Amino acid sequence: MTLPDTAATPAGADRTFQVDLRGLVDLLSHHLYSSPRVYLRELMQNAVDALTARHALEPAAPADAFGVRLYADGSVVRVEDDGVGLTEADVHSFLATIGRSSKRADRIAEQRGDFIGQFGIGLLSCFLVADEIHVLSRSARTPDAPAVEWRGRGDGSYTVRALPASARPRPGTTVTLTPRADAGEWTRPAQVHALARHFGSLLRHPVTFDDGTAGPGATGASVNPEPAPWARTYPTPGARSRALAAYGEEVFGFTPLDTIELDLPAVGLKGIACVLPETVPAGRRHGHRVHVKGMLLSEQAEEILPDWAFFVRCVVDAESLRPTASRESLYEDDTLAAVRDALAERLRAWIARAAASDPDLLHRFLQAHHLAVKSLAVHDDEILRMLLPWLPFETTDGHTTLDEFARTHRTVLVTSSVEEFRQVAAIASAAGLGVVNGGYTYDRELVHRLPEIRPEATVADLDPATLTAHLDPVDRETELAAAAYLAQARDALAVFDCDVALRTFQPASAPALLVDSREARHERTRSQLAREQEGGLWGDILGALRQEAPRAQLILNQLNPLVRTAVTIDEPELARTSAEALYGQAAMLSRRPLRPAESSLINRSFLDLLAHALRKDS
Repeated sequence: MTLPDTAATPAGADRTFQVDLRGLVDLLSHHLYSSPRVYLRELMQNAVDALTARHALEPAAPADAFGVRLYADGSVVRVEDDGVGLTEADVHSFLATIGRSSKRADRIAEQRGDFIGQFGIGLLSCFLVADEIHVLSRSARTPDAPAVEWRGRGDGSYTVRALPASARPRPGTTVTLTPRADAGEWTRPAQVHALARHFGSLLRHPVTFDDGTAGPGATGASVNPEPAPWARTYPTPGARSRALAAYGEEVFGFTPLDTIELDLPAVGLKGIACVLPETVPAGRRHGHRVHVKGMLLSEQAEEILPDWAFFVRCVVDAESLRPTASRESLYEDDTLAAVRDALAERLRAWIARAAASDPDLLHRFLQAHHLAVKSLAVHDDEILRMLLPWLPFETTDGHTTLDEFARTHRTVLVTSSVEEFRQVAAIASAAGLGVVNGGYTYDRELVHRLPEIRPEATVADLDPATLTAHLDPVDRETELAAAAYLAQARDALAVFDCDVALRTFQPASAPALLVDSREARHERTRSQLAREQEGGLWGDILGALRQEAPRAQLILNQLNPLVRTAVTIDEPELARTSAEALYGQAAMLSRRPLRPAESSLINRSFLDLLAHALRKDS
């Protein structure tokens, strides 16, 4: 932005901003627009809006009476339309004033919603590929008016002159660019044609492209030869479904598991949602293709669907959604929020329909997208009632549905973490307990809601007492014979706040079970910090929070041959080492993160046992 000459301006007088056009173009290219390729979209958008205004002036004209013609031969890029055109006054008012859009003038249109562009800066995008913009226009509102020529340059200067009507025999506008040498990537004929197809394939006005090779009088290749697939007529519903699925595959590059037709008449939105055939990582959101009045706005519009709907990709065309100034995303307003809610309801209805009438489709869908459905079921009672019994969970019976699991186990136990499930899964299964892994996102909350759907089922959290109650005690003689070893083991593991007990349980191949909850470990850590910080402010705070934490418990399996041998050890050091080794092995089998002291214990006990074995052999 440059400063005005203040020498001739009285003190205190109002001044106007002076715009440095080169700086503004740099700002647009680096911050507003994602790529120089948008120049063609902006030119096409201006042309289509001019056609819309022309049809408003001549409503009786056939829909295909006016069109847009693109030309690119490597030396120039030209966009010509049969639109409403501009008078000389319009040129001075709109082309030479940054930020003022002709679509805001009531005398051109009373309804701004009829137009794609609203901001009056689109023409500046041409400076991303050219140093000069040449506009030749003739107004349809004043048929006797002369043609007008405007030349704008990147340094901020422009010229305007009136020309004879013969310079532009018919109303409309022609914009011509002479590309810079560094803009060849975006202005060569093949690229211009590809960009025109990319942005304008769903436009409602006829658009053609000519690269100069077809000769004089040629009409050029059609950019949008067919209407959107959802706007066509098909002989049967099956033919329509196949055509929509084929279009989804063409656009997104995958064969949809199913195609959901979208239609929101209140906002003029039509399109399809393609169900992804494979699992999507949790939280990963795909972008959606959004067209506004036929013009492609964005390929990465995440905002039209809620977060949980990451199992579909959409392509839609809307009338009432508002683009941002860059026309590369949607303006977040009440209309967009209402569209998002309405589309979410369409997806819910599709899931409900599949659950009611197409079990094979539902099964394939849940195999791939059960996490998305779980996230929806947490907040949607209708989906919960329909699908909770059919959702897969990790259990002691393997991966199965809650419906099958609840028929086998009247009491369903659920862990609060993945590591707790892994600690107890094998032993709980051998004991006949039905345990569900509740450590994954949404799982514990959903399992606890099972009685709402199956009143005969009982759900409870699994705690150490529940598990140990199902482990058989050893006889008194065996307990007394192992008492000395157990005392040595308790002394060795006291540093970990771990008790030691002797029981019998299946499978016999498991020498020990470490029962220890995450909450208990956190409480013991807090207590340890409080002791270390005793006397300070932080120590007082931790002390005030301290609770009596349950100790961890290492349960040795008397059915295991290794344990039966270990409890007979009468050498104190070897007894301690074997207890430490059994604790370390049980901690590793739990798959929880090991504390540094536990890692050190595992290494030390292994080396001590190895040294003992070597001494014995020698």
